[in-house]
Amino acid sequence: MARILIIDDDARFSRMLAQMVERMDHQAVMASCLAEGREKAAGETFDVVLLDVRLPDGSGLEAIRPLRESPSAPEVIIITGAGDRDGAQMAVHNGAWDYIQKTSTIKEMTLPFVRALQYREEKKAARTATVLKREAIRGNGPAMNKCLGLLAQAAGSTVNVLLTGETGSGKDLFAQAIHANSSRARQGFIVVDCTALPETLVESILFGHERGAFTGADRARSGLVAQADGGTLFLDEIGELPLKIQKTFLRVLQELRFRPLGGKEEIKSDFRLISATNKNLDQLVQAGQFREDLLFRLRAFPIEVPPLREHPEDIKEIAVAYMNQLCERHGIGTKGFSPEFFPTLEKYPWPGNVRELLHTLDWIFTVAHFEPTIFPQHLPEQVRVSAAQAPFPSVKSASPASAGERKASGPGLPPLQDIREAALSEVEKSYLQDLLSFTKGNIKEACRVSGLSQSRLYTLLKKYEIPGR
Repeated sequence: MARILIIDDDARFSRMLAQMVERMDHQAVMASCLAEGREKAAGETFDVVLLDVRLPDGSGLEAIRPLRESPSAPEVIIITGAGDRDGAQMAVHNGAWDYIQKTSTIKEMTLPFVRALQYREEKKAARTATVLKREAIRGNGPAMNKCLGLLAQAAGSTVNVLLTGETGSGKDLFAQAIHANSSRARQGFIVVDCTALPETLVESILFGHERGAFTGADRARSGLVAQADGGTLFLDEIGELPLKIQKTFLRVLQELRFRPLGGKEEIKSDFRLISATNKNLDQLVQAGQFREDLLFRLRAFPIEVPPLREHPEDIKEIAVAYMNQLCERHGIGTKGFSPEFFPTLEKYPWPGNVRELLHTLDWIFTVAHFEPTIFPQHLPEQVRVSAAQAPFPSVKSASPASAGERKASGPGLPPLQDIREAALSEVEKSYLQDLLSFTKGNIKEACRVSGLSQSRLYTLLKKYEIPGR
């Protein structure tokens, strides 16, 4: 028996949904507003949430993500009397299972509900059967669990995977984990750093060459594509792959065959491709710096690795595990942490992501090598400053008048960083308003013009409380 949460302020419609649920031998729980619904979702277990859009205390569309991230991670189905195309797009973007009109028949409402329960049960069974090898990937928060679920799906197939995310977020660790959990785990994991490929030697490095193929080729060498035969080829920072080699590599990817420089015959290589980038490849395509047909091939299965600031709940686990590794490696006793240490870490935005956190822990280990307990005072200054500033709001505006007043006030002058952030916010908000006006609210066109991904555009619109049109 599944447990279903119904969030709707229309008591009559809620009772109708509850009857539908109970006729199928499931339990229905009702809430008349978002606050009540989110409270129930936080404290109880639910399999599916049936959610209205227009509620007394807010929009159901903005509650989809928090509900999906509640402890039981229920599927969310929007059932609304105020549906429109933009609402449907936002619902799917935020993770809703389906978007249904209240004017639909009971049969039309029942089918997606049944499918959501079926999907949830099969997902549970698959998760139970699969134990991921993920020693290097720490964290079990909602954002990380979502990525790990995609990782497990990717590992169970041979589809091309494109890992996106900020520098230092751990894309290389995800690539290694996909390989380690795949049927190719016993074969090679060949890494190609596209930023380090000399343009004059890129074909030789990738495809190899025969003796005498070019000046200095005194013997034949196999390329990295050949070495990946039977295993996985990982192209790190794929956005840096030279444009002139992209067409050649596209054919290799399609045919799994290539010809070494100076060679007379093609060689077969059965490799599985994983790529990673911190760049917006769609924007590179628009600028003519990346082939669109290659991007389609690379992005068969996309996984976006979240920045550390989006899963701060995992910081403690990452830090403890890494510090214990350092202690074991150097043969010293395990260190303790003061109660204030981890809250201080969580208040810092970590622009360098997990990589910056690990480098910070290396620094702490050095300065506190012989001390048994780690305190916030052991952290670098910028981390402690960020924690100290956290209770105080940033400056929201920087008008000429207010700037003059601050100049006269002397000691009350805010930090330069606050002024920069305020100015940037003003410019971003103005640009987004002009962007939607210029594109007449067409989100796809707005993404094309601005170079933003759709998810980033929605995030910025929400940040500045600009309604999508």
